[in-house]
Amino acid sequence: MSRGSLRVQSLAYAYPSGRQALYGINLDVEPGERVAVLGPNGAGKTTFVLHLNGVLGGGLGQVEVGGLLVERANLREVRRRVGIVFENPDDQLFMSTVGDDVAFGPANLGLRGQALDVCVDIALARVGMTHGRERPPHQLSAGERRRVALATVLAMDPELLVLDEPSSHLDPRARRELAEVLRGLDLTLLMVTHDLPYALELCERALILDEGVIVADGPTRDILRDDDLLHAHRLELPTGFDPTRV
Repeated sequence: MSRGSLRVQSLAYAYPSGRQALYGINLDVEPGERVAVLGPNGAGKTTFVLHLNGVLGGGLGQVEVGGLLVERANLREVRRRVGIVFENPDDQLFMSTVGDDVAFGPANLGLRGQALDVCVDIALARVGMTHGRERPPHQLSAGERRRVALATVLAMDPELLVLDEPSSHLDPRARRELAEVLRGLDLTLLMVTHDLPYALELCERALILDEGVIVADGPTRDILRDDDLLHAHRLELPTGFDPTRV
């Protein structure tokens, strides 16, 4: 399998409480593809995403990233290859400065000195936040914090980028700035979102996950044009939004 590819085979998972969250997920994503993962609350999207870098495991089936099996023996490399940017940036920003946050991951991999400084500079430049290197994260705007959280992941040189509700709580300008950054990244991307216009803007392919099953998979525009499909799985376009005109 090529760098950045994802293969999920017969993935099923039940929580210790006995609640079944995933029922035999099968998915292939090619290198460089951008795929939106849509679905209502409680559909299993978060459970699915946490299997991609081994936070959850122990169920049935398997996940491979670039041919590397997601299993305990490979977790260090898997977590470098699969970068997850969580909905709340504060889950990823905990150091005293932006630069220290971005340096944290590469430093744990053994990078030091000038090489570490260059890595941080490149990651911040990719998200347009070079000017914020010495600032405390809590002094940044919501959009800036989101981009710095993205930089902490990019500094690890991932092959697969997973975004959890990237546009949530962002004003229109911050939403646009983040979209511009994401369009410029040459990475395989999975974006979990309820923001259907954002999915159409950034992902050529979309799937709908509901009740632990992939119920639709195809071009994003085609899925968003299917009113009956969206209604059946509790998804709604904004009033007046016409995907055929975008």
